[in-house]
Amino acid sequence: MTPTATPKRIAVIPGDGIGKEVIPEAVKVVQAAVAHAGTKLEITNLDWGADRFLRDGTTLPADAPEMFRRDFDAILLGAMGDPRVPSNQHAADILLGLRFKLDLYVNVRPCVLLDPRLTPLRDRTERDINFVVFRENTEGSYVGMGGIFKKGTPDEIALQEDVNTYKGVERILRYAFEYARSNKLTKLCMSDKSNALAFGHDLWQRLFKKMRTEYPEIQSSHQFIDNLLMQIIRDPSQFQVIVTCNMFGDIASDVGAQIAGGLGLAPSGNIHPGQVSMFEPVHGSAPTIAGKNEANPMGSALTGAMMLDYLGLPDAAKRIEAAVRSALKEGKTTPDLGGSLSTRECGDWLANFLAK
Repeated sequence: MTPTATPKRIAVIPGDGIGKEVIPEAVKVVQAAVAHAGTKLEITNLDWGADRFLRDGTTLPADAPEMFRRDFDAILLGAMGDPRVPSNQHAADILLGLRFKLDLYVNVRPCVLLDPRLTPLRDRTERDINFVVFRENTEGSYVGMGGIFKKGTPDEIALQEDVNTYKGVERILRYAFEYARSNKLTKLCMSDKSNALAFGHDLWQRLFKKMRTEYPEIQSSHQFIDNLLMQIIRDPSQFQVIVTCNMFGDIASDVGAQIAGGLGLAPSGNIHPGQVSMFEPVHGSAPTIAGKNEANPMGSALTGAMMLDYLGLPDAAKRIEAAVRSALKEGKTTPDLGGSLSTRECGDWLANFLAK
């Protein structure tokens, strides 16, 4: 095939712990997938993480957001977090810093069962577990507003603010509704806790009720977050699109990932439509198994597939998902999924499958 005229420019930040093992495997898989399409990738590795932070104090350079907007099409980020940095300062500066400073207001977390043997739910098939969680990604309790008074005393007071703006809530709801419409999905659920969070989530209620009238073909519903989590476990087949706030989206998507086979298979994207966006596997840095060459690279590979789809390469993305499905079917997995392959062997198997 004739290569595409403009290479896709990817910044890779492996991160900490197992991120430094699984992200290189994801890059290998992504390169194998795009080679079939004749597309060229320009990969730039950035060593931001705990090692660099402990060496010279670097977290997120001040010019990083401008650099990413100017020089890159996407960012592939590994897990952040290292017990040598108890404050997790570097992780917060890099991960949350990029989400906020690049205004990556859509967090996309698909919850898709790729093999029915992987779900802990009884008698559930791949048709039953296939939904996506849209999480507001730049507001809520994660903005870091608050403080501590009289710390370490019996009179200590800790305040954590939950930030909800008209702009932030409106645009994530709009994105979710438009996603449902463009993908011909008929069910959307908005989740909040407006019966307890009477101010911030009243805004969610009002904007949701206003917006749902613009999408009459979509069966839009509301559930409080506690009930939503119970319903995901009881009957996940009732969901196609879920949209919620930052904290609740984090929790709901982790529950969804677990019933779809575990965090080792869970991808995510941090998106600002039409701009440079960031993609990361959902799992953490898992320091207890770091360096053992046994971490599961499939979540990172599927994250790479999400990145390719965002970059306008849907066929390459589908080929990666097909490779993962085949590996699961044939038992070519790491020990967490019952297989015997190492991290590198699993990455090699997926890349070889794509090269055929």
